[in-house]
Amino acid sequence: MKRRFWRNPLILTGGAIVLLIVFTAVFAPYLAPIDPTRQSLAQRLLPPGTQGHLLGTDDFGRDLWSRIIYGSRISLLVGLISVAIGLVVGSFLGIMAGYYLGWIDMLIGRVTDVLMAFPSILLALAIMAILGPSLTNVMIAVGITSIPRFTRVTRGSVLALREKAFVEAARGIGATNKRILRQHILPNILSPIIVMASTGIAGAILSEASLSFLGLGVQPPTPTWGSIINDGKQYLDIAPWIATFAGTAILLAVLGFNLLGDGLRDLLDPKLKT
Repeated sequence: MKRRFWRNPLILTGGAIVLLIVFTAVFAPYLAPIDPTRQSLAQRLLPPGTQGHLLGTDDFGRDLWSRIIYGSRISLLVGLISVAIGLVVGSFLGIMAGYYLGWIDMLIGRVTDVLMAFPSILLALAIMAILGPSLTNVMIAVGITSIPRFTRVTRGSVLALREKAFVEAARGIGATNKRILRQHILPNILSPIIVMASTGIAGAILSEASLSFLGLGVQPPTPTWGSIINDGKQYLDIAPWIATFAGTAILLAVLGFNLLGDGLRDLLDPKLKT
């Protein structure tokens, strides 16, 4: 597997982009030359490379490079925490539904169907309208929208395993359901969960950017990529760099996590192992 890991271009490319984003988020105070919230109306809408501003400034004269650097922290945090919420809750529900079946499966299945009937962004908007805009509420809202996908994938994986010979053998020697789930089921469903988590982070970053663009995400003056695009949309004709650079940051982040997820899928799929 180690050899296949280093020969997989998707993992290498996606991993490099993800590591770059993580590095940027961790060392933001050292990479950003100017306070991202500092305003200077005398320097508003400066083009890239002017007066020491690498990517220019926005309509309040704030340094765009610094705001994008600090925005990576919000995107990465929302992506990781919200996916963690969806993974833990969704995987638990999927395991319960797929292993015990019966009324448990029916109840969880119907709730999952209802949640999946709504587009993710509309469900997130509804939750944010109830909870109110804040970083914590964004993570909760995006996390809830990811629960049904993890539930579906986990349930399907458990259904495929519960009748396998090694599970039946464990039941035959008197192993408890808890022991079977912990030692036989869970280790064998980790691969699809890991892959979904990686691609789920990309979706969470897009959802956070969408909510911030609509004004329902993290509130100013905290810089986020979605709010930067929102600030720059009215200046597309005279200052297109504001929305362009923030949009490019979102594109790279989503691309990196999607490539990493696709690479992990190829690596962990037993049908592709040689």
